[in-house]
Amino acid sequence: MNSLNGKTTPTSGYAPVNDLKMYYEIEGTGEPLVYLPPVFGFAGLKSFPLLVRRHSVVTVDFQGHGRTADIPERPITLEQNAKDVVGLLKYLRISKADFFGESYGGVVATMLALRYPELVGRVATYGATFGPPQIAVNSEMLHMNVAPTPESRSFQFQRETYKKVAPAPDYWPKFWGKVCSIQWGGFSNEELASIEAPVLIALGDHDFVRIEHAVETLKLIPNAELAVIPDAGHFALFSEQERVIPVVRNFLEKPEKKIPIATAEMGYHTDETR
Repeated sequence: MNSLNGKTTPTSGYAPVNDLKMYYEIEGTGEPLVYLPPVFGFAGLKSFPLLVRRHSVVTVDFQGHGRTADIPERPITLEQNAKDVVGLLKYLRISKADFFGESYGGVVATMLALRYPELVGRVATYGATFGPPQIAVNSEMLHMNVAPTPESRSFQFQRETYKKVAPAPDYWPKFWGKVCSIQWGGFSNEELASIEAPVLIALGDHDFVRIEHAVETLKLIPNAELAVIPDAGHFALFSEQERVIPVVRNFLEKPEKKIPIATAEMGYHTDETR
């Protein structure tokens, strides 16, 4: 890791993974933490200064995202994204890591905890869904009066940032169409109940994701925690990450052995209950 006056600068590269040249960046020092961006997101679009102090943060560009060129004949799926991340970990010789997934990336992180538990320590998510859209998302927040297109203003930020780094900027309409055609039915209750890794379910109180869905998921995952960020929406990690990242950092860095939470009968006792 390069360093200047105590500040780290990212290193980057391309990994040959499942027929992709998968782009990644690594920033910081310490135990590996893999950041999985939201849909249309990519490495370099944001940085997490609080996390890179104690972690080597590996950011992934999924298939077709950012600097990773698409495979035109291969669909973009969450399942394939998870397999590609596994391939990247093997390439980087990372035997186990914590994961921080945002929205779409949070689903992939959860899928990794479910299907590749030996590779996963802790999983922090923000704005992720865990079930089918009809129960997971707030339909009012996602309502559009006019059907969106690749050139819609609602995708302006994603479109403009994509074109700055993509190998073929004019590929945007095709890429947008592939992403928007993704069909995923969510995890089953049984799958969620089988996840052994500690999972943080974080979201804004004005998120695209329903708070009720987050609460129901909390009840299903055995080692889950819930954090609702007040007066925050789905894009808080872009607009005001300082309100989210301290919660994520606390989750990732707290000791495995926890002091019990006090009930009324137990009462509060220093160093015994909390």
